Amino acid sequence: MPIEVTMPRLSDTMQQGTIVKWNIKEGQKVKTGETIADIETDKATMELQSFDDGTVAAIVVPQGQVVAVGTLMLVIAAAGEDVAAIKAKFAGGASTAKSGGAVSAVQSDGSGKSGTPVPPVAGASGTATLHAPIHSHAGANGGRIFASPLAKKIASESGVNLGNIQGSGPAGRIVRKDVEEVLARGGSTIPVEQTSAHASLSAAAPAATATPAPRVSAPVLPAYNATLTSRMIPVSNMRRVIAQRLAESKSTIPHYQVTFEVEMSALMALRSQLNEQLANQGVKLSVNDFLVKACALGMHQHPYVNARWLALPAQSKGGQGQTDNFIEYVADVNVGVAIALPVREDGSGGGLVVATLRNADQIGLRQISAQTKALSEKARTKGLAPNEMSDSTFTISNLGMFGVGHFNAIINPPNVAILAVGAAIEKPVIRNGKVEPGLVMSMTMSSDHRVVDGAMAAQYLGTIKNYLEKPATLLV
Repeated sequence: MPIEVTMPRLSDTMQQGTIVKWNIKEGQKVKTGETIADIETDKATMELQSFDDGTVAAIVVPQGQVVAVGTLMLVIAAAGEDVAAIKAKFAGGASTAKSGGAVSAVQSDGSGKSGTPVPPVAGASGTATLHAPIHSHAGANGGRIFASPLAKKIASESGVNLGNIQGSGPAGRIVRKDVEEVLARGGSTIPVEQTSAHASLSAAAPAATATPAPRVSAPVLPAYNATLTSRMIPVSNMRRVIAQRLAESKSTIPHYQVTFEVEMSALMALRSQLNEQLANQGVKLSVNDFLVKACALGMHQHPYVNARWLALPAQSKGGQGQTDNFIEYVADVNVGVAIALPVREDGSGGGLVVATLRNADQIGLRQISAQTKALSEKARTKGLAPNEMSDSTFTISNLGMFGVGHFNAIINPPNVAILAVGAAIEKPVIRNGKVEPGLVMSMTMSSDHRVVDGAMAAQYLGTIKNYLEKPATLLV
């Protein structure tokens, strides 16, 4: 019986996906675990791997096409089956999977083992197994780079340094073609600047943080009389969802902003001391780790920030079609952190996701650091699972690593607030009546005025400021 591969549902908001690239051709033999396509969802671009051995009988959906979840994309002939007959049967294409397909969907955690099961699509016989095996190595600048297994194998056999290759695959990962192009040039490589980092949510992106500060390259002047190229590119599923949710958030939630400045010298000194002591354990705390902890602890004194505005159907008689409004105070403190995804050279890619740190008020700085690093790395390489992006109750968006001093962010529904954080900038401060040099960080909270009034926002930010200026309290 032929194996029918359909577009899997990879998130709770996914309605359609784009086949960015087919890595196989009709008539080609495939093995279990072999990457057959790159699929773009509303969250990220991920690798689609074959779940069975067989021969590609028919590619039903062409490369670059957007199709609904459950749509038949590919048919694989099992051993002993007539490939030509199967191809003829599906030559006209098909919109949905037919009964009898033998496939399932699983999202990999990158370890080579199956991870979180993805719910099957209603009305479909099955969905293709999704994995994203990424092999990481040390780059030339000491950072981490990502390559497909085949690219790693070819590079190892040919003596090519993966750390100096600019990847062209999803999220900038190095694929076979990149290594082959280097070999075609005689083994020369092009240095890569690692620039992945999280950015502004302004992020009502579908419900992902602090990431390592990027190396910002020195500006390169364009060639004399150089001109830009006019072009149009299709809007990705992720960009479409971001646009819809941002517009909805801004048009339906009454935003306002309150800004506080925080003197960061004490926190920076404590962070430096802790990182020096924890260096042999591979732990490096970021400023954002302290921010997450401070914001989470602040919810206990100001629970209205950890709340939601609800509009539920009216229960009273004659209330049909009407709604009753409630404010839900949420028990769990789940801090979401915004992550920006890399933009490709052709202008595609990019986007924002929000990773969720669950019960951030109950975990220590080490756990916060480890979780944010793992989630941001996963978001930039193979995409986050739905449960890693859901249930946030408050969001932090940090642009400090880009040198941004101040900005406003758009609330990520159903949160009632988002904190926009800038860089710690050297400024004169007054200590004991004397003007001294200091490090000052600006933080601006956008709040939903239906739930959080101006004075309430100021009180919450005052608590956060106190935690950050007396950071030892975050260690208790």
